[in-house]
Amino acid sequence: MNSAVSTIPLSQLAIALLPALVALGIFYQWSDNASRAAWSVLRMLIQLLLVGYALTFVFTYDSAMLVILILMVMILASTWIALGSVKSKIKDFFLIVLISIVAGGLSTLFLITQGVLQLDPWLSSKTVLPLAGMIFSSSMNAISLAVERFYAELPRCSYKEARSAAFNAALIPNVNSMFAVGLVSLPGMMTGQILSGVSPLIAARYQIVVMSMLFGASAISVACFLALAGLKRASR
Repeated sequence: MNSAVSTIPLSQLAIALLPALVALGIFYQWSDNASRAAWSVLRMLIQLLLVGYALTFVFTYDSAMLVILILMVMILASTWIALGSVKSKIKDFFLIVLISIVAGGLSTLFLITQGVLQLDPWLSSKTVLPLAGMIFSSSMNAISLAVERFYAELPRCSYKEARSAAFNAALIPNVNSMFAVGLVSLPGMMTGQILSGVSPLIAARYQIVVMSMLFGASAISVACFLALAGLKRASR
């Protein structure tokens, strides 16, 4: 198996955008939120191109302080984005969401890097940053779903019922992905490793690590948020 990953020319990269353009066309015809979808595609292109250059620099110098700074930016950005569905209450819940993402995300990141991968040094940028990105992104999405569902349920049911509904809703994507893996989909990390020439058996082990850490980090972050939101509500 060829272990080299082929470079995708810009002309061929443009072809990959065709499905996204079709999706945007459907958005414009059927949805009133087309501008946000178009902006998300544009931001995706700009952000990924910029992060490619930025990571090249970070990986070259591999500074622990730089890695810590990037982790802080990741946490703050994921906290802000997670509260996108409750913009009017961002100031009230920013600290709660921040604590929740830190609790679920950093604890899981430390466990994986030290207990599973046993990195030396621990703040190796080439490993820590990609893992942190996956973990914080998963926690961010789960908390975003939990926030929306929790405050939608509260007016018509008790705190415990709203907490249960929000927790279940927030973890649906993670649970579904675990049901589907290997049967419906080959996840991104496993696919990337196989395309790079890694044995499917080894790639499967790494994917087990990834899916376990994302499920755990998301659940812990959501549980922390719901517990803190309950304490905040009770203190009023």
